Amino acid sequence: MSETRRKHCLVAYATAQRHHPGAVPLAGGAAAGAPRAAARREAEASGCEAQVPWDRAPVGIFGEPCTRAAIPLEGDRIELYRPLEHDPRQSRRQRVQRARAPRSAR
Repeated sequence: MSETRRKHCLVAYATAQRHHPGAVPLAGGAAAGAPRAAARREAEASGCEAQVPWDRAPVGIFGEPCTRAAIPLEGDRIELYRPLEHDPRQSRRQRVQRARAPRSAR
């Protein structure tokens, strides 16, 4: 793909309240980290910019982790990941333990 050609990708990130997808036009050779600025401007406009770790958030394309230098293809979904608030495995273990506990211990 030529450097002067444009491609369109979807940039997705999530806050605790909602998921924010947005279409972003990119230069043909733009890397996965490039649309971060456009997504950040959109987040500033909606008032949730501070909730996303823009400079250190891991990046992925269609759910597969990648480096910020990876080159997405036309139509790819670039995702910015935020840290989990709770470990889902630990949360499940706790639910199972509560369910197995005798009624008097609950």
